[in-house]
Amino acid sequence: METKVKSICTQNSKLKKTSKEMGVRIFNFGIPALETPEGKRTCPFAGECAKFCYAQKGAYSWGNVKPAFKARYMLTKDEAFVELMVQEVTKKKMEYLRIHDSGDYYSRGYIAKWIEIMKRLPEVRFYSYTKSHSLFEGVDLPENFDMIKSEGGKHDDRINAEVDRHARVFKTKEELEAAGYTDASSNDLLATKWFNDNNKVGLILH
Repeated sequence: METKVKSICTQNSKLKKTSKEMGVRIFNFGIPALETPEGKRTCPFAGECAKFCYAQKGAYSWGNVKPAFKARYMLTKDEAFVELMVQEVTKKKMEYLRIHDSGDYYSRGYIAKWIEIMKRLPEVRFYSYTKSHSLFEGVDLPENFDMIKSEGGKHDDRINAEVDRHARVFKTKEELEAAGYTDASSNDLLATKWFNDNNKVGLILH
């Protein structure tokens, strides 16, 4: 049975700003942060980050927004998810899609669906910040996907900060720059390999 979702992919305020600044069509797909209203974990490897997760406050917490994120989560369980996503990306003529401005990869089966979508749309570039990077071990990633391993999760020990593209949160811009990180706080595409060859991606706590 096909799950009905009013708007599958949207643009949060940061992506709207990035889209305008860079002159590209960039959208995001999000599911509930940390867990669904029923308690299903959507960020299985969240650690300290759960205490200050931006996706659990602000506009993400509004009463009219929460149901939309839950509906998208339910859509990921639908057997038609891959086909519906391909249609959505094509219809909106996306050039970039950020997977999970809220939520994360919750299973290998879910990851397999996204890999299939990426393969079906080789001209579109997909990227994610994720703490579920351990689930990707042994997975052959498409060239049009960029994974940014996020610190603050349960498997930080599996991140090689000198080699892996990863994200670290700083309290100030001065601390970020002193550590040799590229600030992607305002321009989301600066987190990706297509716009930044520095694997050290920094974000300022907000």
